[in-house]
Amino acid sequence: MKLVWSPETASKAYIDTVNSCRNFKEHSGVAELLAAMAAGWNAKLIVQAWLHGEPILTSVGLAIAARHACGRHVCIVPDEQTRLEYVKAIQAYAEVSTPTEVVVGEAEAAMGGLVGVDFLVVDCERGDFARVLRLARLSPRGAVLACKNACQRNVSGLRWHGVLERGTRVVRTVLLPMGKGSGLDIAHIGSKGGAPCPRKGPSRWIKHIDARSGEEHVFRW
Repeated sequence: MKLVWSPETASKAYIDTVNSCRNFKEHSGVAELLAAMAAGWNAKLIVQAWLHGEPILTSVGLAIAARHACGRHVCIVPDEQTRLEYVKAIQAYAEVSTPTEVVVGEAEAAMGGLVGVDFLVVDCERGDFARVLRLARLSPRGAVLACKNACQRNVSGLRWHGVLERGTRVVRTVLLPMGKGSGLDIAHIGSKGGAPCPRKGPSRWIKHIDARSGEEHVFRW
């Protein structure tokens, strides 16, 4: 089996996240896009490596995506203080009806207990973001990995094959100039046992409209 895209589920998660973020004056649309992608790929295990002080909007979107995909949203944090901060922030949203699981620990311990990750979001400003990616135990049906603030850490020049576990089949990648120029770097990981990916294959066009400015972004995936 492999990940199968559902545009209907993606649209529902996108709209719900847009409504949840409507009252925020400053947001980049990253939460809405990630929610749509996680739900659209029917991700059953959505994992997020949260950074202390990071806006909670992405977590809200991923929790909404988990609800639409009938899956789990798990957030990993480094310590108890960060866990308390995160729980307080996420509980303020009535839209998050599906409970978010919080795992406390460093990358090795936290990722070791999460098997079959379909969708993973990390912030490149975390000092251990590369270890989180490398230690992720991805689903055999494939996965989608997303790195926030990629341009700020110059991660756009990083080769995914140099970060991920050896033998991981990277189908395609895309770098989006979202988040006030900080960048969102996304990689689609192929299912295990699948045929080698050709240089050129069928692509999907995904449209994202900024809720505040009305600006339309279209990219091939």
